[in-house]
Amino acid sequence: MKNTLKILFFTVITLVLGNCARTSRPDGGPRDEDAPLMVTATPPYENINFEASKIKLSFNEFIKLKNLNKQLVISPPMKYPPLIKPQGFASKYLEIEIIDTLLKNTTYIFNFGNAIEDNNESNPLERFKYVFSTGNYIDSLKSKGTVKDVLVNEPNRDFNVLLYKIDSAFTDSIVYREKPNYVTTTTDSIHFNFSNLKDGNYLMVALQESTNDYLFDPKTDQIGFYTDTIQLPRDSILQKDIVVFKEAQPFKFGRAKELKKGQLIFPFYGKKEDLKVTLLSDTPADFKSIAKFEQEKDTLNYWFAPFEADSLNFIISNAALKDTVTVKLRKKKFDSLSIKGTSGIIHFRDTFFIRTNNPVMNIDATKIAIMNKDSLAVSFKSIIDEKENKLAIVFDKAPVQLYRISILPEAISDIYAFTNDSLAYRVRTQEIEDYGRITLKVENPASKNYIIELLDSKFELVQRNFVQKTATIVYDLLEPKAYTVRAIEDRNQNNVWDTGNYLEKMLPEKIIYFKDEDLSLRPNYYLNPVFKVNQ
Repeated sequence: MKNTLKILFFTVITLVLGNCARTSRPDGGPRDEDAPLMVTATPPYENINFEASKIKLSFNEFIKLKNLNKQLVISPPMKYPPLIKPQGFASKYLEIEIIDTLLKNTTYIFNFGNAIEDNNESNPLERFKYVFSTGNYIDSLKSKGTVKDVLVNEPNRDFNVLLYKIDSAFTDSIVYREKPNYVTTTTDSIHFNFSNLKDGNYLMVALQESTNDYLFDPKTDQIGFYTDTIQLPRDSILQKDIVVFKEAQPFKFGRAKELKKGQLIFPFYGKKEDLKVTLLSDTPADFKSIAKFEQEKDTLNYWFAPFEADSLNFIISNAALKDTVTVKLRKKKFDSLSIKGTSGIIHFRDTFFIRTNNPVMNIDATKIAIMNKDSLAVSFKSIIDEKENKLAIVFDKAPVQLYRISILPEAISDIYAFTNDSLAYRVRTQEIEDYGRITLKVENPASKNYIIELLDSKFELVQRNFVQKTATIVYDLLEPKAYTVRAIEDRNQNNVWDTGNYLEKMLPEKIIYFKDEDLSLRPNYYLNPVFKVNQ
């Protein structure tokens, strides 16, 4: 009997402890899809004349915090962020300890976004916020709208939207030096919603920040702004998008240095128009040099040979600046010529390129040959690219053909007189029916200047055209893939897209994406879209 009671006692204890320890749903039970609920708040939600330093929020089940630093937005921003606990383990309560000094007669919003989840199934308590006022009433006005990136077709995320009170002390430079009066975010959406606002006039700004300090840093941040003054309660729903863009930086020289023997780099910041590098040092009669801007980087590369000295002196200038630079020379060995080409399929719109590490100075075309699959010679032209270290071999391509490109030794020579070894490449073409065509009608009844760009699925440029009236553009021999067409309203007719400037209150040139139909091509497929750019 004693043994039976002992066994029963330990069985009960084991079951009780097991049930106490279980935090997940029982196997086979229905999945919990309900978000946690706040049951009590101390001080109460929307408390007025708030003077507490601690807030305790209790929930109906165990909760956990996810991405709190990213999700939590406090408006107006605090200089010293509050302490929030517990973090790192589940609890039925949340405690907020306020470190900062609160402003008088101000409504505060702690917007947790989707940071609060139930512990078991991670169901988020969406858009949860805690509101209180240090004054004797809760501000209740609202404003909502949308934000988009001027260059990106797909919705972007994580914009901070800021409101600055326009009063006697307001200046446009406030965005660089002071926190806003209100802040919200577009996390997981292009939409933003302000609540608990005070009536008055405001400047509205959107930032995509490298650090969420709510201060505009033109070097790293993107900015957008509402051109009109926001008037509350009138502007509760904003009809126009806030368009976010990266400002062009003021031109500035970096520190020039020797990268390799015979190669210098001149870094710079801002636009490179009219940038010139002029050599001051005396050089021998056979001195050669070439300068090229590095693609996608704010760097000018300068190669030279032959020259033996301790340093070189230059004048670097553009329309606004002029400076003298001395570059020390310490490297001892030139880089030998490295050449890279690609065999495989070559499309009809493609050019066969050979890329090099050093600038090519001469091509001996008599040492280059192209033969087709019938061993017949194919005529070609060889062209040295002026912008990049590469050369183009241009030839007419026929369908379903094989081309053998042979390059004999010493056909290519670089600035240092290095030459190539024997090179051989094989490229082949496909059937015409393997490609598609897009015939785009651009309806432009206002006869504005537009840059029309066709982009591939990687958002890389396929073709660019300029139109000033209604026109038809044929994109032939396109690879079967998804495409995007956009129109850039070229206000100043300089044939490039121009960004905006916050202090000058200048918006970027408008970019309109064609969205009326899917531009996905299949082999031997033809599309005839109509792009109404003035809509």
